[in-house]
Amino acid sequence: MKTYLEKLINREDLTLEEMKNATEYCLSEAATDSEIAAMLTALQGKGETAEEVAGIVDVIRSRSTFNTTPIPDAIDNCGTGGDKSYSFNVSTTSAFVLAGAGITVAKHGNRSITSKSGSADVLEELGVSLSLSKDHVEELLHENNIAFLFAPNVHAALKPFTKVRKELGIRTVFNVIGPLTNPVELDSQLLGVYSRDLLQMLAESLKKLGRRRAVVITGAGNVDEATLSGENHLIVLNEGKLTEVTLTPEKVGLPTYTKEDIRGGDAKQNAEILLSVLKGEKGAYYDTVLLNAGLGIFTNGKAETIQKGIDLARESIESGAALKRLQRLVEYSKKIPSGVY
Repeated sequence: MKTYLEKLINREDLTLEEMKNATEYCLSEAATDSEIAAMLTALQGKGETAEEVAGIVDVIRSRSTFNTTPIPDAIDNCGTGGDKSYSFNVSTTSAFVLAGAGITVAKHGNRSITSKSGSADVLEELGVSLSLSKDHVEELLHENNIAFLFAPNVHAALKPFTKVRKELGIRTVFNVIGPLTNPVELDSQLLGVYSRDLLQMLAESLKKLGRRRAVVITGAGNVDEATLSGENHLIVLNEGKLTEVTLTPEKVGLPTYTKEDIRGGDAKQNAEILLSVLKGEKGAYYDTVLLNAGLGIFTNGKAETIQKGIDLARESIESGAALKRLQRLVEYSKKIPSGVY
């Protein structure tokens, strides 16, 4: 470990294998809190590379007890958070639209960190269980097109890192790798991030992690999802090739809104917003979900263009298919404590 720390302090990059070894050590009983803190701090100070991120993620995913059997064409649309925009739960709402469009969504997420309501908070408010087992997740992915993987449940082995991160109180690599650690074998991924500076690195990381297709996006105003308030900057990964794209509301025929127009609230308020969108209530929330769900459908490859993805997203909502996916998830959750499942 000392060798790895010295390299990082000297601003030298670790190889993927070195990063895997360092991460494995940090998760072992031999590691001290000081060593873990030193690695996270040195890595942050130097700036993480795609190889280093892929190395950490590989180890985290291998330690999860939720590694599922291969599920064809599965996608996740989780963002990194950290943008402090206090918007409603855009990606969580969009996930049901994707599922309603016939796409399998392994929705990975956590409770709120920088917002008033994280994906876990709003889903719990709606009646979705956060205690789904691996078997529950697999069953739901096959029969309902969507399941929620609550990060603390699927990454119980990360306690050494969690403790140190809390004590440090600074941004570390863990502030951006959460979405990449989904234990389900994903074919594609829509990843939102709060800074354009991280787009290329995260796109390269997804490539190294084997994603067939992916879109990494920073929305206008440094938001970790697509917005209708200006220019969205994307990097599209398709079969190993990376392409930069700029997307504006005008390009896809959607109105312009301010960031304030899509502000959310606590879990109860955001649950109400989510339901209003899935029930087809028009406005800023609805159009923002159309954009993000359309991007997700495009990312998955079901639509050849973002515009066609938006059309399929609208159909998913207006047909009631998106709402049915949520209703089934809630229904399933209610039966878990009774032992039916």
